[in-house]
Amino acid sequence: QVQLVESGGGLVQPGGSLTLSCAASGSTFSINSMGWYRQALGKQRDLVASISTGGGRNYAGSVKGRFTISRDNAKNTVYLQMNSLKPEDTAVYYCWIPGPYWGQGTQVTVSS
Repeated sequence: QVQLVESGGGLVQPGGSLTLSCAASGSTFSINSMGWYRQALGKQRDLVASISTGGGRNYAGSVKGRFTISRDNAKNTVYLQMNSLKPEDTAVYYCWIPGPYWGQGTQVTVSS
């Protein structure tokens, strides 16, 4: 079993930045890819970004060029740096690893 604990959400104005963190614990030897999904109110949960153990990255088209995913393998932690935030980025963001395992979710609200 793996446990995922997220932090870093909050309220930010359009154009602002936030960084999300997710720390994994438990059976971390089994972790390969890590990533972030988001779910806006009334919508399905969609992939935002993922990163492999070797550093290969994949982004949703709507965040490419604005968001950066990174990881610290020694700390079993994945980060999501979000820049130039837009109101449509408002959602609950979930940390994810294949299993699947999910974090508890952290709210990101982009509003003036």
